[in-house]
Amino acid sequence: MKKIQVNSRIFPELDPGFVPAALWNREYRKLAASESDSIDIAITLERANGAVSRFDSKLLADTEENLPLNFRYVERIVKFMLWAFGGKTVTVAGAPLVAAELAKVYSADGQRAFDYQVMGERIYGGKFEVRSCAYADAMPEKKISVKLGGNFEGCRIGFDLGGSDRKCAAVIDGKAVHSEEVVWDPYFQKDVNYHREGILDSLRRAAAKLPRIDAIGGSAAGVYVDNQPRIASLFRGIPEADFKSKVQPIFLEIAKEFPGVPFVVLNDGEVTALAGAVSLEKNALIGLAMGTSEAVGYVTPEGNLTDYLNELAFAPVDYREDNPPKDEWSGDAGVGAMYLSQQAVGRLVKPAGFDFPEGTALPEILKLVQKARSENDPRASAIYRSVGVYLGYAIAHYADFYDLENLLLLGRVSSGEGGNEIINEAAKVLKEEFPELNVVIHIPDETFKRHGQAVIAASL
Repeated sequence: MKKIQVNSRIFPELDPGFVPAALWNREYRKLAASESDSIDIAITLERANGAVSRFDSKLLADTEENLPLNFRYVERIVKFMLWAFGGKTVTVAGAPLVAAELAKVYSADGQRAFDYQVMGERIYGGKFEVRSCAYADAMPEKKISVKLGGNFEGCRIGFDLGGSDRKCAAVIDGKAVHSEEVVWDPYFQKDVNYHREGILDSLRRAAAKLPRIDAIGGSAAGVYVDNQPRIASLFRGIPEADFKSKVQPIFLEIAKEFPGVPFVVLNDGEVTALAGAVSLEKNALIGLAMGTSEAVGYVTPEGNLTDYLNELAFAPVDYREDNPPKDEWSGDAGVGAMYLSQQAVGRLVKPAGFDFPEGTALPEILKLVQKARSENDPRASAIYRSVGVYLGYAIAHYADFYDLENLLLLGRVSSGEGGNEIINEAAKVLKEEFPELNVVIHIPDETFKRHGQAVIAASL
């Protein structure tokens, strides 16, 4: 049976088992290109609004012998595309054996039942399907984009809801006159009133600093449709039976407290990307916030947002087969949240040589690592360099799917000198492994890094 051998030039020093998705896929494509009987395939994802995302590739012959390798290649790409772009119908064009196997895995009782349920009923309100067709019958790509943000005039409130704190800013004609950060612990709260009252408290504090309120904009982790969360880590503690009745309308109810005021909530990654486009005056940009989880947004080369999900916390970046780190929520392994967030720092503290008390929360672990880095502790630097290697290879992987020229790095993990080490290591990976890419990594100042999302959210 054919195998893929990956030879990385740069390893994360605290995690030498890491197998970059970008390198694995590159080696697979080389193998497929070298075989005389390789075939053309297309993977398409259809969304409820008629948009279609498409990915074309060469594949080894669609035979039983090649099925394990072909399936691993296609399944990981499908998983990435689902969380990058979204879709309720996946079609594999040109490889019926792979499509049949994929349909088994992405089913109600399959290994990817989480994705089946979330992409079907939760986000798109219908049954999730995997189909097969001939390559010639594959649907063409159809993109949808929208211009949002950039509305700075008047008196506005912007908020950003994270897993360990919530930020809120009062803005007058684009200038912040109030910015506040409040620690909270929303992840496993079982009463949605905890979230509702916390958000309202921040909004009221900001409102008190303004002569009037012309608009309110917010950012939060998750997928939002018409200001309603369809899946959001902030509300993971709410019982599933209560999600539709209590969580989905939460922002609609909060908006009623400010009658007549336009109110918009977007995925926090989208706001990160907007922040990058506004502050850097650059497009073709991914905004990536390394916080409690990984939040990602994308601005097209034309400066628009898309209908993509950009939930790359669930998208695979590590293809190792030997005990990869597993995301406890989705049940999948090797996905972005485990490498580009506080969870990555939490994983790496023991290999680095730190011995924090059992049960220390991730935000506290990050603070301790940041303190150690400020004291020039080499163990902390090793953590940041390892995260930087993850980031460099992840950027190269993202460039296979996005038209990408710029990356804005935000979030608590990127704060301080550790953030510079992350960027330096990521840039090294890109230069040595992917010289053909021309992606520039940007990092804002500390104030913007911590509060920029809330300020930009006010412009929505």
